[in-house]
Amino acid sequence: MTYNSSLLRLLDERGYIHQLTDPEGLDELAGKGIVPAYIGFDATAPSLHVGSLVQIMMLRRLQQAGHKPVVLMGGGTTRIGDPTGRDESRKMLSDETIEANIASIRTIFSRLLKFGDGPTDAVMVNNHDWLGQLGYIQLLQEVGTHFTVNRMLSFDSVKLRLEREQPMTFLEFNYMILQGYDFRHLCKTSAVRLQMGGSDQWGNIINGVELTRRMDGIEVFGLTTPLLTTADGKKMGKTAAGAVWLNDDALPAYDFWQFWRNSDDRDVGRFLRLFTDLPLDEIARLEALEGNEINAAKVVLANEVTKLCRGEEAARTAESTAQATFAGGGLGQDLPVFDLPAEGLGIIDALVGIGFAASRGEAKRLVSGGGARVGGVAISEDGYHIPGGAELRISSGKKKHGILRPAA
Repeated sequence: MTYNSSLLRLLDERGYIHQLTDPEGLDELAGKGIVPAYIGFDATAPSLHVGSLVQIMMLRRLQQAGHKPVVLMGGGTTRIGDPTGRDESRKMLSDETIEANIASIRTIFSRLLKFGDGPTDAVMVNNHDWLGQLGYIQLLQEVGTHFTVNRMLSFDSVKLRLEREQPMTFLEFNYMILQGYDFRHLCKTSAVRLQMGGSDQWGNIINGVELTRRMDGIEVFGLTTPLLTTADGKKMGKTAAGAVWLNDDALPAYDFWQFWRNSDDRDVGRFLRLFTDLPLDEIARLEALEGNEINAAKVVLANEVTKLCRGEEAARTAESTAQATFAGGGLGQDLPVFDLPAEGLGIIDALVGIGFAASRGEAKRLVSGGGARVGGVAISEDGYHIPGGAELRISSGKKKHGILRPAA
């Protein structure tokens, strides 16, 4: 449909909209005034990863369109664990760990959103502040009567776990109730009228929409983004080396930059629309590039996303490191570094030590497949010993490089 509000036009043009509970109603509401909207993030680690970036950028778009972002940190729901897409129960974290994770995660939001006391300034709230005060009997009486077990069993987060004959604890079973209660609470206390999230959260969002309508008679709205996968079908934010973390201290800036630089040609336009602030006409020009020229667009993508998430200096340093490494054959200043003992080191230990392989077995397969190089020379024997005393470049394939530096 054609949207009238600047909010939904912006989200639609950039490719964020997958499902909407009431497109016409939300479009009308967004055209009348400021709409506070929220997305929830559980604090299971000190950093979010790239898979969460589309949601964070959607809050940024919301603010750019003149509305108010509410970042909901799941200090309460993290203590339970969202069963969506999981076969196992989530590890229980201590209160201290959860609070430390929330403080660390805030850094990425501070880069991408403007916080403050103004009408469209972002705010961060913690659902432990209200969920932690709920008595069990109170929750059962006020909220439990609005959920049927029949309906709860029909949601994918529950159904898939049961179909795979994986246990689901009663604790996890309550997650969808608490997420629905979050929406209702934020509507009452902060005038929030919209919850956004990934497509896997559609069922949980619908619960909140229906609960708020039944308990308070207020119409609220839900919006989800498409399932974000790369062109080759892989889940966004995960690589063979692990998660692509957003925080500076969780992943070096060069590795973050290189992740975007290595994007599939087919993903460049979509990623530029979702993850950068470049004008749409400039994005159209870049994604139309063909052959080797598309690499220039990938550099733009890497620079723009790195600037947003890590700052301009990090982007400049990462690009110059890439140029030194790939074009000039140099070592670069921002590559991962591993100390090389004076007596040298075996190739297998070096690959594992610098993080190019998660295990010795994986390192051996890398060598046998011809993907390991030291000083630009292919290493074919897994017993190869790297001599000490000199600074050397070590490579895994054509795109992953590091420095073996003599130990001090």
